[in-house]
Amino acid sequence: MTTPTIELKPSAHPLSDAERRTILADPGFGRHFTDHMVTVKWTEGRGWHDGQLVPYAPLALDPATMVLHYAQEIFEGLKAYRQPDGSVATFRPEKNALRFQASARRLGMPELPVETFTEACDALVRQDREWVPGHGGEESLYLRPFMIATEVGLGVRPANEYLFLVIASPAGAYFSGGLKPVSIWISEDRVRAVPGGMGDAKTGGNYAASLLAQAEAATKGCDQVCYLDAVEHRWVEELGGMNLYFVYGDRIVTPSLTGSILEGVTRDSLLTVARDLGYRAEEGRVSVDQWQRDSENGTLTEVFACGTAAVITPVGTVKRAGAEWRQSGGETGAVTQRLRDALLDIQRGTAPDPHGWMHRLA
Repeated sequence: MTTPTIELKPSAHPLSDAERRTILADPGFGRHFTDHMVTVKWTEGRGWHDGQLVPYAPLALDPATMVLHYAQEIFEGLKAYRQPDGSVATFRPEKNALRFQASARRLGMPELPVETFTEACDALVRQDREWVPGHGGEESLYLRPFMIATEVGLGVRPANEYLFLVIASPAGAYFSGGLKPVSIWISEDRVRAVPGGMGDAKTGGNYAASLLAQAEAATKGCDQVCYLDAVEHRWVEELGGMNLYFVYGDRIVTPSLTGSILEGVTRDSLLTVARDLGYRAEEGRVSVDQWQRDSENGTLTEVFACGTAAVITPVGTVKRAGAEWRQSGGETGAVTQRLRDALLDIQRGTAPDPHGWMHRLA
């Protein structure tokens, strides 16, 4: 399989330095996009071809484009961070590339080579490096690689044409209120995914399925929704867009991957970071009743959510039908803060990177 080279066709009219600085002063999350994007095509019989970096622009799709009817779509999310010396590095892009391949297999899509995924991200960050916020704060450049079926026609089968793209957006704090505990509504009647389904694939359909439950959580006064397993409606799985961790003193537990939980890159990284810091970090099962009981008796000392966009976010209030309780007195716990600081220090280049996670760009 040949790996296409990304041909550079930069914009003749990028945003001015002044316009870019205004955006970077308050980027928000997912509101603004850089000057360029990368595209790579795949067609049956030819494979991957025509890799290009081009000006950011709308896509033109025929109304019968297959992604619009059969939802063959996958995506990833990773970040580029400004380092102390002014250089830029992305965090574990090869891990995202491998998960992208796994998602593609699950949806009957072609697997993009890891080298092509990384090259595409690198090309976009290099071209738009001035969009990477300065070193030292919470800000980063969020990268969104994704792939859609572009064959035109109706028929329930895998498409024979696809388009891979990477776009980028400067990102501030994921939650507008900054680092403060979020509230969780436990959905005991709706499920996110089932074993054997697509729960472990990063596809838009999983997020679409979470929107109604998320809206219901909002009516309960909660920021996020938590899902239980689809079989017993008992075991905690994950939030609509983040994994969960439970802190029992120096023991830290995250729900085991069961085929219906997304294998988060941040989740995986924190298992390692926690062990490096001397905690007993493990995968296991936590029931919703255990969550409530152990929070009330004090043995469960902290709970936090994690993901690329939010990094680590403490859980402060938990609600379920007929019950409500608080974690860590509604404050950010010491373990949560320590893990968050340790991971961010690696990403921002202010701490050693013993596992070689940071991918530095020349």
